[in-house]
Amino acid sequence: MNFLNSSGIQRRDFLQVGALAGIGLGLPQYLAMGGDNAVQATARAKAAIFVRLGGGPSHMDTFDLKPDAPDTHRGEFKEIATAVPGIRICEHLPKLAQCADKYVILRGVSHNLAAHELGVQFLGTGNRPIPALRYPGYGAVVSKELTAPADLPPFVAIPTDSGYTTGYLGVEHGPFETGPVPQAGKPLRVRGLTLGNGVTLADVDRRQDMLKRYDAAFGDFAQKDKLLSGMDQFSQRAYAMMRSDKTRDAFDLSKESASITSLFGTDAFSQSCLLATRLIGAGVRFVTVNLDGWDTHSDNFRVLKSQKLPSLDAGLSGLFLTLHARGLLESTVVFVTGEFGRTPTINPRAGRDHWPRAMCCLFAGGGLQGGRVLGGSDSKGEGPKDTPISPEDVAATFYQSLGIDPKKEYQTPTGRPVMLVRNGTPIKDLLG
Repeated sequence: MNFLNSSGIQRRDFLQVGALAGIGLGLPQYLAMGGDNAVQATARAKAAIFVRLGGGPSHMDTFDLKPDAPDTHRGEFKEIATAVPGIRICEHLPKLAQCADKYVILRGVSHNLAAHELGVQFLGTGNRPIPALRYPGYGAVVSKELTAPADLPPFVAIPTDSGYTTGYLGVEHGPFETGPVPQAGKPLRVRGLTLGNGVTLADVDRRQDMLKRYDAAFGDFAQKDKLLSGMDQFSQRAYAMMRSDKTRDAFDLSKESASITSLFGTDAFSQSCLLATRLIGAGVRFVTVNLDGWDTHSDNFRVLKSQKLPSLDAGLSGLFLTLHARGLLESTVVFVTGEFGRTPTINPRAGRDHWPRAMCCLFAGGGLQGGRVLGGSDSKGEGPKDTPISPEDVAATFYQSLGIDPKKEYQTPTGRPVMLVRNGTPIKDLLG
């Protein structure tokens, strides 16, 4: 077993560093060469967008309809054909139907955690939650593994990270949360980035100079404390962002072209997806976008038809088409998921309840071939038809598409070695 220290360096690597020192290559240079460059050499994607459908969308009313199921299961919605022969999805997703060649539908994803918080942790980390350890979310891992420009946050959450944590990786790998949601045609006033109340860049410069003097006075005390060290790294990046025209432009939707904005709706989710494409284009490595409200225990069909599905259709199709138009889809993997599916049977309140035994996920970009359906559920949507796809498998596939080894080991602050995804195996048919 290859144990890592707190910097992620395997013990045998120290011997290599010693050998390299003889040719003038020291530890900092070795870290730079073996970290980001090693990942990039095998990566098919250089960035990722994680679209979280909070509450658990019904698989049978979105991407896995069962038109031949009994009335107790089937629901009110009809299937429609897509741009890919043989693939059919919900009639209330017409824009996604037209760009079905851009994404892959995973059906028959299955687990057994029916509580929201547990499901969120499982699908957001690729590890079954345990009381003794908090696993890091995908964004924290990508923030650690993939280098972003100094004046951009590596990990942005729009508007928040909704329950995911940095786990044992530390606060320096946490998200830059926008706070407010984007509005069509307007610059986003982001917390910590937008100056206000008479504060000028000169004021910020003076504050930063004062912090440097404090750092010198306290010596290396702060660097020995993981929390303070992480906060200092966060502060330094925030300072660089605040001074960067490129960063402010990336968050400014008013600078987007009419041809691109026309691909999106004006709702908050659509505008969040538009912002995600701008951030990825600027160099951000990981963006989380949230569309909550899928917990439809009652009035499922009205809520989906009038609210959730139109937003999902406009925002997600716009995201796929914009990334494709800008040449970014090949280098950006998009992962769309809730925490579970919903019951195949319809309850007396015209709703569907929690159902982790069958759900759908979407993948797009990152070198993955779109226009496919992998896996499947049975004739009533109650469980996998054949071999189930686990959340661990999905997570391992996601990391592999980014050139991150899902079996890589980190070390927690207490010295415990932890594998990134312990039980998952990348889905070869998806990556192939």
